[in-house]
Amino acid sequence: MASDAKLMHAIWYDSYGGGAAALKRVETPVPTPQNDEVLIKLEASSINPIDFKVQNGLLRPIAPSKFPFIPVTDIAGEVVKLGSDIKKFKTGDKVVAKLQDMSGGGLAEYAVAKENLTVARPPEVSMDAAALVTAGLTALQALTESALLKLDKNYPEANVLITAASGGVGHYAVQLAKLGNIHVTATCGARNFDFVKNLGADEVIDYKTPEGAAVISPSGRKYDAVINCTTGISWSTFEPQLKENGTVVDLTPGAGTLANFALKTLTFSKKKVVPFLANCRCENLEYLVTMVKQGKVKSMIDSKYPFSKAEDAWTKIMSGHAVGKIIIEYS
Repeated sequence: MASDAKLMHAIWYDSYGGGAAALKRVETPVPTPQNDEVLIKLEASSINPIDFKVQNGLLRPIAPSKFPFIPVTDIAGEVVKLGSDIKKFKTGDKVVAKLQDMSGGGLAEYAVAKENLTVARPPEVSMDAAALVTAGLTALQALTESALLKLDKNYPEANVLITAASGGVGHYAVQLAKLGNIHVTATCGARNFDFVKNLGADEVIDYKTPEGAAVISPSGRKYDAVINCTTGISWSTFEPQLKENGTVVDLTPGAGTLANFALKTLTFSKKKVVPFLANCRCENLEYLVTMVKQGKVKSMIDSKYPFSKAEDAWTKIMSGHAVGKIIIEYS
């Protein structure tokens, strides 16, 4: 729903496909917050691979809910207007928010966010916290809810493999895992070894080598859990490297993963693969913001683009070569 006649600059697409060339710059009415929403003036947004995959029809016909569609869901900014039922925030508050996947809205100067998907951003946390939202939540939930790991040094040691550890989700997963008593083996390209080691990984292997392709730990460890942030690695590759009760958490499950999950469940297999299903919760996002505030987790930024060059950011995320996260800034 639009408010008054005030317009904002935004970027949308009006059909599936087309990549960055299909993004259109428009002026459109500033949205009006519903009773349980806040209107946010954006300072930053962050693009994720799911954004261009939705454009390519990954969730067709579920998402987008309608065309034209303003993509991107991860934002940071300032609250400028409140819905009538808002209790947690006031105008002027700095926040981080997850917009609803079906409605998007993050490639614009203003966006509306649900109160229960918005968290306060303390002064110690910059607008780069937009990077945290989807990627950080995915990493946190994959580790703690899917793999059932404890991010607490007081628990027994666990061995974890994180694939594609230099990417958006992977770089958060390494840092979060090291909050617990977890030995991290990470895969990435050779050029990103130092980057991943500096995140805290105990062992780093080049996915292009025979050992890396076989996900073999250099120290010979078997894995309690695998956080699989990439595609193209089969269950038959992971299975020999798992402990007796090992779990593979597949962040991009396809038909094969779902079939394997069903088979392992039906046969009560101790080794199993679990398809990841995200569930954005405010308390998880608050935890991530707190970890950033305390300096325990950092958002590693691959590159920043002004809103005027958002199409270049879209092209970069589609390339699959970002190290860390991509930020779009609004002046």
